Amino acid sequence: MMNKIKICAVACMLSLTTLVAQNTNDDKGFEISKNLEIFSTVYKNLQLNYVDDIEPGKLMKTAIDAMLASLDPYTVYIPESDIEDVKMQLMGQYGGIGSLIHQNGKFVYVAEPYEGLPADKAGLRPGDKILEIDGESAEGKTTADVSSRLRGQAGTDVNLKLERNGKTFDKTLTRQEIKLKPVPYYGFVGNGIGYIKLNEFTQNSAKDVAAAFDKLKAENSNMKGVILDLRGNGGGLLNEAVDIVNIFVPRNELVVQTKGKVASKNTKHFTRSNPKDKEIPVAVMIDEYSASASEIVSGALQDLDRAVVIGNRSFGKGLVQNILPLTYNSQMKVTVSKYYIPSGRCIQALDYAHRDESGRATKVPDSLKTAFKTRNGRIVYDGFGIEPDVEVRDTIMVGNITVALVRKFLIFDYATEFANKHKSIASPSEFEITNEIYNDFKEYLKDKKYDYSTSTEKALELLKEAAKDEKYLDAISSDIETLMQKVHSDKAVDLEKNREDISELLKSEILGRYYYEKGRIEGSLKSDPGVKKAIEILGNKEQYNNILAGGK
Repeated sequence: MMNKIKICAVACMLSLTTLVAQNTNDDKGFEISKNLEIFSTVYKNLQLNYVDDIEPGKLMKTAIDAMLASLDPYTVYIPESDIEDVKMQLMGQYGGIGSLIHQNGKFVYVAEPYEGLPADKAGLRPGDKILEIDGESAEGKTTADVSSRLRGQAGTDVNLKLERNGKTFDKTLTRQEIKLKPVPYYGFVGNGIGYIKLNEFTQNSAKDVAAAFDKLKAENSNMKGVILDLRGNGGGLLNEAVDIVNIFVPRNELVVQTKGKVASKNTKHFTRSNPKDKEIPVAVMIDEYSASASEIVSGALQDLDRAVVIGNRSFGKGLVQNILPLTYNSQMKVTVSKYYIPSGRCIQALDYAHRDESGRATKVPDSLKTAFKTRNGRIVYDGFGIEPDVEVRDTIMVGNITVALVRKFLIFDYATEFANKHKSIASPSEFEITNEIYNDFKEYLKDKKYDYSTSTEKALELLKEAAKDEKYLDAISSDIETLMQKVHSDKAVDLEKNREDISELLKSEILGRYYYEKGRIEGSLKSDPGVKKAIEILGNKEQYNNILAGGK
């Protein structure tokens, strides 16, 4: 034990010596050396004196994680065991069976196999309960536990015992390198208007978007416009974002530049190739979950007045991370700079260098936001994400009953039962939740438990507590009970009140059973308010040009 401690201390001191040598002209040098020595002493004394045994690796990771958490949520330590997850995020690929999973109670279930991948080829279906993995019980395991067991080196086998409709069966699946499709769907959504959905900015995403665009133009040489849907896209590789912008703007246009502490590492990223089409009208769709690379694409095309941005204000992540190698095959992802799009603005919304009394990062105040201009002279602002040119709010308000049905997996389970009873359904663009299907769903729910409290019920409970504290309860208790009964009886018709959004969720889940993710996306487009607005604008050249010129 003492030898280990000595080795640790020596290692710390060597690191200390190196840092001090690098910072001889830096006033912080002494502070760094002092605090490293304090840390080493604390760590050594814990090993020697703490009442219980300590796991050195676990303790050190806790210390590192806590230190990095004080900076920003994107600067993180990556142990060797998590390297595959990072590879999946950046490259969009991993070794596994190719299926989404979710936990319901004590077991994990197959949620949706990816089309054409091992789980799908082996006949796994949504709703299959995973009982065992390689002979070991999966009961009580989390989705993370099961996911780590399902993943592995391509070419290796994994043996599963599953349950479907009360019957158990075994499957042996051969893992393969899973490459997720960054473009799960593209097609035409209106009168000559193309549509491309991009889920993530992983390796070759730009090539996939370009290929989809080429196929749409080949299918309709008179295509009037194209929608690039970046909603829900949390970003990824910066170079892929630059190359996607390049599809629509000429060579040598500045798309984004990064600025950080080390000036020599500041970079400017220009388009490198001739564009696919620099004239076709473009609409980019964003929402509050569009972040990072999504904001580079939407913001750059907005700054260059090359596209109309539609939807909701984006997330506001203007920070750039680099992955740095560490010893023992570990890594660290570090925020090294901020990025600035063509107008010169940075869209970072939260200031992690300044926090409020509760320790939360503060938003950039309106008084410190700076106005910038697009190429056509339109005013845009920094400090709060990308604001759309045309705002489109989701018209569906998700009610408490809808949330309860989702949390209890009742919509998911009904879709599984529906697929067991129906061999086929209409195409994604034609399938709808009819009165017959919806009534069948309500019948299915009759013996199911999905208790929930409405906002009114919660407010009445608070009123009851306040009245009790203030000695008014005896006088108004009968009135409160009457209101409670009215609300409770009204909940019986909540399935009809919330029919629109429940039907959309049912439709998506059922389509996924027959047509996978591609079918879910295609089936949602007809009723999508953002897509409708994009079709309207792209189909009206005067309106499109007026928006880009700064008109209303």
